[in-house]
Amino acid sequence: MITAPVRIELRPLAIPASIDSPDAADFIEMVRVRNRIYAEISGHDDHRIAADELLPIYQPDELERRLVWTVSVDGEMVGRVGVDLPLEGDSKVAFWLIELVRDVWGRGVGSTAYELVERTARENGRTVLQSWAEHPDAPGPRLAAPTGFGTIPDDHAARFYVRHGYTLEQIERNSAFDLRGPFEEVKRLLSGATAASEGYRVVQWFAPTPAEFFAGYAWMKSRMVTDAPAASLEFDEETWDAARVARHDAMYTDAGRPLLVTAAQHIATGELCAFNELVIGKDRTEATHQEDTLVLKDHRGHKLGTLVKCAGLLTWRDFAPESPRVITYNAEENRPMLDINEAIGFVPIAYEGAWKKVLDD
Repeated sequence: MITAPVRIELRPLAIPASIDSPDAADFIEMVRVRNRIYAEISGHDDHRIAADELLPIYQPDELERRLVWTVSVDGEMVGRVGVDLPLEGDSKVAFWLIELVRDVWGRGVGSTAYELVERTARENGRTVLQSWAEHPDAPGPRLAAPTGFGTIPDDHAARFYVRHGYTLEQIERNSAFDLRGPFEEVKRLLSGATAASEGYRVVQWFAPTPAEFFAGYAWMKSRMVTDAPAASLEFDEETWDAARVARHDAMYTDAGRPLLVTAAQHIATGELCAFNELVIGKDRTEATHQEDTLVLKDHRGHKLGTLVKCAGLLTWRDFAPESPRVITYNAEENRPMLDINEAIGFVPIAYEGAWKKVLDD
């Protein structure tokens, strides 16, 4: 069978100031296509987001340059290309994605888009390219992560990365917790964690962050790129201060997305030393997403991870009683956090591969 050539167009996406702006149509269509792609890959709508809720993360940021193009085939938008360029220090890293509807797979569209990704990285002096993709489970050959934890199928996405010179560096587990089920185990685990963490107390807030917690929250957020397992992936050190916390919070509050932060505070010093984040869209019947979770290294061994996760879930059940589940991601080698999740009742539903390529100078 001869496949007819396709007309591929990659066009920079103009980011509107608001979703009601006259120039917002392309952004809205991009989000619709994005949501379709995520549903095609995962088989569910838990990754769906409304256009007005996604827009704030595309607004200008002095610490990151976010570039995005729409992909059209024969005049129809079928996907998007994104390249994120951290601007802290002399970063050599670029993070990218190519997302296409299944109908155009295998027609050279992805490879054409990838040429743009690599050219953009080189033009901006970036030599370390990193990307993530979900790899739905399937029979057949598998690829193992060099960490020794986890495998993924050697599928369409994996073959794409390998063909373009990438290596699989890490596997992340996507897990879900049923918010409609019983909470007896969550309460039991919270009781045990409370007993084991004498000298600490739980503090909670919804964004925006209260001024009294700016410094502690900023320090914990800065440690996410240094203290969480990253295999051979490369991340730049991040500097967080009150202004950056405010910008971070605004990405949620400006979109009307409630963000709950549950933290553990060391009573003697007032230091915040562990935290967990839960967020949902304006539609409280959607899935909840667990964002960052971290226990600072100097405070590990007191069940603080269990403490903040369980306390957060109990508060969240009352706040968003119609949300059906919580979605979260963890590196497969992060056994301490996975042990906590599994004890609480999180179950694996999908796996992502983290891919890396180092360009020649």
